[in-house]
Parts: sequence; structure tokens; C-alpha cells
Amino acid sequence: MRTDPLFQPVISEVRATRTVNLTFNEQPLTVPAGSSVAAALLMSGINRFRATPVSEAPRAPYCMMGVCFECLVDIDGVPNRQSCLIEVTEGMRIRSQEGARDLIFQATNVDLMEVQS
Repeated sequence: MRTDPLFQPVISEVRATRTVNLTFNEQPLTVPAGSSVAAALLMSGINRFRATPVSEAPRAPYCMMGVCFECLVDIDGVPNRQSCLIEVTEGMRIRSQEGARDLIFQATNVDLMEVQS
């Protein structure tokens, strides 16, 4: 019967962890490479990723598997990115998402995709 733990710590004190540098709302952060954006921000003490469009209530990741959409952020100028599904990269620029979706951005992207086909 298996007795070793199923889960391992994200950061081990024994082994060195490779890191990447990124920014969240212009705040520089150094986070473990290989982490999702959501996990990296949570490990850095960030607990407000976006605000709801109606009440402006703060939201943060809930499911961490792409189902709930509570972790939406703007990554490198692209809004509505699910931070729990995207791996951190060096120099990534992340911003909290405020209010309703940017429909103009989405319409522009749809038009570009139709032109390319």
C-alpha cells in the first residue's frame, strides 16, 4: 500500500527553485517558474484579481482549473485571460481586471480571425 504523500510543496527549502520576474499592476514580483499565473500571484500575497462589473466586489481564483472564471486578468494587454490556466513567463505584465469585459477588444479579435481565414 502506498504511503508517500500525493502532494508536494510548491517551493522546497532543499532544492533551488528557478524564478521569473513579472509585474502585477506595475508591482514587480519574483515567482517560481512553472507556476500558473494564479498560483504565483496567490503565493505573492495578491488576493484581488478582478472586480465584478455590477457591485465591484473583489474576486480571486476559486476552482484553479478553468471552470469558474473568477481569476480573469489582463495579461500583456490581452483582457479576460484565465490566470489559473496560463504559466508564468519572464517579463509578463499582468493587470487586475476592473468592471465589464472589453467588448471592443473582443470584436476586433473576431474580425481579425475572420479576415485571416
